[in-house]
Amino acid sequence: MKHTDLYIDGQWRAGASGIRFDVMNPATEEVLASVASADIEDADAALDAAEAAMALWAVQTPRHRSEVLRKAWELMTARLPEFARLITLENGKANADAMGEATYAAEFFRWFAEEAVRADGMITHAPASGARIIVQHKPAGIAVLITPWNYPAAMGTRKIAPALAAGCAVIIKPASETPLTMLALMPLLEEAGVPKGLVNVLPSRKTGALVDHMLHDPRVRVVSFTGSTGVGRKLLHSAADQVLKPAMELGGNAPLIVFEDADLDVAVEGAMLAKMRNLGEACTAANRIYVHADVSDTFTTKFTAAMGALKMGDGIDPSVDIGPLVNADTRDKVAAFVEDAVAKGAKVELGGTAPIGTGFFYPPTVLSNVAENSDCVNDEIFGPVAALQTFTDQEDVIQRANNTEYGLVAYVFSEDMKRALQVCERLEYGMVGLNRGLVSDPAAPFGGVKQSGLGREGGHEGMLEFMETQYISASW
Repeated sequence: MKHTDLYIDGQWRAGASGIRFDVMNPATEEVLASVASADIEDADAALDAAEAAMALWAVQTPRHRSEVLRKAWELMTARLPEFARLITLENGKANADAMGEATYAAEFFRWFAEEAVRADGMITHAPASGARIIVQHKPAGIAVLITPWNYPAAMGTRKIAPALAAGCAVIIKPASETPLTMLALMPLLEEAGVPKGLVNVLPSRKTGALVDHMLHDPRVRVVSFTGSTGVGRKLLHSAADQVLKPAMELGGNAPLIVFEDADLDVAVEGAMLAKMRNLGEACTAANRIYVHADVSDTFTTKFTAAMGALKMGDGIDPSVDIGPLVNADTRDKVAAFVEDAVAKGAKVELGGTAPIGTGFFYPPTVLSNVAENSDCVNDEIFGPVAALQTFTDQEDVIQRANNTEYGLVAYVFSEDMKRALQVCERLEYGMVGLNRGLVSDPAAPFGGVKQSGLGREGGHEGMLEFMETQYISASW
């Protein structure tokens, strides 16, 4: 791997401590690279670089920032196979999934290139005093970005692009399981015209101390995190000390509801996408699949056949549909979910046993008759296990779907649009997929309610997360 050091102020540096850590290929369990681990001294250097770079970037014209982001999109689009291969090597996902992520990741540069010139303000008259009310949006300040391992490219670009469009500098702490993709992106950003110091990357095995230090530096004004709700709560506590602007995309427990009038072929296709995209290692993955009793047998048969047709193996092989899970802990957690569900009465329709051998593989698994008190119904599975339940009453299934602390995304399948939209509006989720298993789109505001997060990524709202609103009362 070409780039394995820290990226600070446009330069590759060994960490101040000299400590490095290994990044593993989850399909072969072989070490891919040894990566520098950032320490407090490195964080301070990155903050100094970001402060200097932002002073110049924030006063650039929106059109200039837009053109740099557009160039980044062009360059990344031309190199999608390279990024897809690297994603597969460090994350394990199949090549087709990795190509999908790389394409999605690049698209954030194009979308926010277009949004960079649309931070619209307002001038109006105060009704009582007659003073002019001038409202404008300004860059919030240095942003600390903390990204997860499940989308090593897209979760970075989804934060970098709006921050740069808004005029901010950023420091990225990628997941230690998958730092290589984000490091590989930096030469591309240089080529696109991103100034030195504006984007800094700090892989680290000392995540807690490193991030906490940065969140208590007065130059930092935004923290953007994608990951578990538990870690998100801790970051919010740290962010409160300086009243930082938080953008939190946290955990999910997505329900997928199939009504009796649904087109079952569409529902199966949507459920496959919602469940198996990224091998189920996604906060948007369908976690609880509720199927009306009148169609449950047919749906289960069709869905199980579709799951059984997936080829498992090393994702580098283009014929493979699903690769390994990211590490042994994740595989073992998925296996424990299945064991718990079966002990509580679930029937294994497909899979259910991890293969013996090298790699962190777990097969596509379908469980029917899953009990409400099963662990996999109440926690994110984050793996290729589909938990099927039945329902007969609309009010009951809405209540069951909402009965969770999470509220990221839900899915509804029905041919009765009046009923479907009424159900969508009653679901306590930030996003709903109606007759489709994919909701993520750079042009849409991605985010959840309840304990699934704060703020939105993507859409116009994504850029505003990195901006502050200033109001000027003026007379002339």
